[in-house]
Amino acid sequence: MKLVLYKRPGDALLPGLLLERGVVPIGAYLPAGLAGQSAMVWLIDHLDQVRAALNLAAERDHAMPHEQVRLGPPLPQPRKILNAIGNYWEHAQRDPKPLNMFLKNPDAVIGPGDTIHLPANTAPSSFMHEAELAVVIKGPAKSVARADWRSAVFGYTCIIDVTARGEGRRTWAPGSSMSWIGKSFDTFAPIGPCIVTADEIENPNDLHVQFWNDGQLRHNYNTDDMEHTVPEIVEFASGVMTLNSGDILSCGTNHEGLGFLQDGEQVEICIHGIGRMSLQVVDPLKREWERGVYMGQDSTHHEAVKRYRPNTILKPSSV
Repeated sequence: MKLVLYKRPGDALLPGLLLERGVVPIGAYLPAGLAGQSAMVWLIDHLDQVRAALNLAAERDHAMPHEQVRLGPPLPQPRKILNAIGNYWEHAQRDPKPLNMFLKNPDAVIGPGDTIHLPANTAPSSFMHEAELAVVIKGPAKSVARADWRSAVFGYTCIIDVTARGEGRRTWAPGSSMSWIGKSFDTFAPIGPCIVTADEIENPNDLHVQFWNDGQLRHNYNTDDMEHTVPEIVEFASGVMTLNSGDILSCGTNHEGLGFLQDGEQVEICIHGIGRMSLQVVDPLKREWERGVYMGQDSTHHEAVKRYRPNTILKPSSV
């Protein structure tokens, strides 16, 4: 089941089912007056009560053609977005890095068809995209054992972790290589196009992630390359804090596909089995950086590793 929030001119964000034939409104199956974040959280908490009715709606109810509706982020106001740091092998033969996460500003969320606005700040040296799998939580979930991870997972969606960079690949913050504030500018958390319920995804660590910039394929990897898998991420995050329904765990990215974002570009993310969404990029300063995948000295791209660290032992790509 693919759940969305949609709107037409003058409407609030309303709940719907995303189908090949269009979007089926499902507000009639929810308590009156629910819209936006509250509607989606209600569905996360009560889907089992209305699943049979929604399955019938998918077969029988009228569907609005895709071109007549505008999808919004399926979780426009999540309470928490926790992002895994790195978390992909990226060809390197080494011991796993310890799992670690950071909090990303939930007010940075935007959705399909929206615009990523690069800030007018001149201190970040560049802005990059990170295409990631996002886990949608069903809570409250606290201290969830790795073996019970599915009890805390409602579904999955796509997220782009837009990132302000300092020198090289360092996450931007003046005077500190350990600050993650450069992840939290407004519009830096595109989410969508839908939430796919967990029963539709047999294994979240076997999904194909792709990302295009003006039609140029950049990210192109499988989630089986995670250093720390989804069950580990759920265990780790819930061991630190209580996770609530609608919270998001973003699983990190394969940095081999990192590239720059700049004014006027159109970007698209696709995770096979979940969906695809596109966004625009606007930069008031009209800055330009090297187009394509980042290949500097600290790149994890296997060609860059061969160039700058030729003695590193590489393992075959998972893609």
